[in-house]
Amino acid sequence: MNVDDIVAEKIAAARARIEAAKARRAALNAARQRGLAHRHAARLHNQANRGDTATDGTATPPNGAANDTTEENQ
Repeated sequence: MNVDDIVAEKIAAARARIEAAKARRAALNAARQRGLAHRHAARLHNQANRGDTATDGTATPPNGAANDTTEENQ
């Protein structure tokens, strides 16, 4: 075994590590995307069931005190 063979083996091992890392990152990213999609769907579901969203997409508090202008705080 000469030096060229050793270098070739090290290069092949490095390429294998790089590919394995890419595959790991891709799998983690796919799982993250699935988790985010599930989280967003659950949020929309909960928001729809709560019924505190106006028709224009703005949220209003359940007690309707978004713009309470009473003089209690003055």
